[in-house]
Amino acid sequence: MRVTFGACEFDSLRHELRVHGRPVPLSPRAFQLLALLLDRRPEVIAKGELLEQLWPGTFVSDASLHNLVAEVRAAIGDTPQASTLIRTVPRCGYGFIGEVQEPTAGAQPTSSRAHLRPQLISKRREWSLSEGANVIGRDPDCAVMIDVPNVSRRHACIVVTGTEATIEDLGSKNGTYLNGRRVRETTRLADGCQMRIGPVVVIYRHSSALPSTMTQRQR
Repeated sequence: MRVTFGACEFDSLRHELRVHGRPVPLSPRAFQLLALLLDRRPEVIAKGELLEQLWPGTFVSDASLHNLVAEVRAAIGDTPQASTLIRTVPRCGYGFIGEVQEPTAGAQPTSSRAHLRPQLISKRREWSLSEGANVIGRDPDCAVMIDVPNVSRRHACIVVTGTEATIEDLGSKNGTYLNGRRVRETTRLADGCQMRIGPVVVIYRHSSALPSTMTQRQR
């Protein structure tokens, strides 16, 4: 699912939420909640169903759901006092009421503007890559600084040349892996390929496609 609403762009396939073109982090359950509300808009989903979907087989209180809704609202710029996106039905549940747009067939999301520059994307954050060498490691001077145990100070290097990029391991202790295979020599990267830097999994994105017009979905 790929939709826009207000200043937000939501892409469930890429597990991405952007606001004003910038990535906004959401916890996995908060992201799942937003996806559920968008997918079934403008239906009000009962609290019991949401609890079962988000915490299957686990007993949690309504307060956990309330906190999750608050996290989503904070991320998308909505408030319970003057809500224009998420509707609260007391003692019942929640529904998405904002005006939503979907891309026409074959259209690229608006957020693809951000991918005119190559990026590395992990579950927690994104890094934009510059033309030339981009060293990955724990050293604060690295272009892609990953302060995680088992990542070497200078672990690997991605070299960007125009629309192409290559990766090279810099003699790291725990290795660099590309699509499940250890990198032992300079290797070309393809858009969407998966890398593992020590224990950290990242996706390489580099798309030069321009965005197409978004059209409003009729319901």
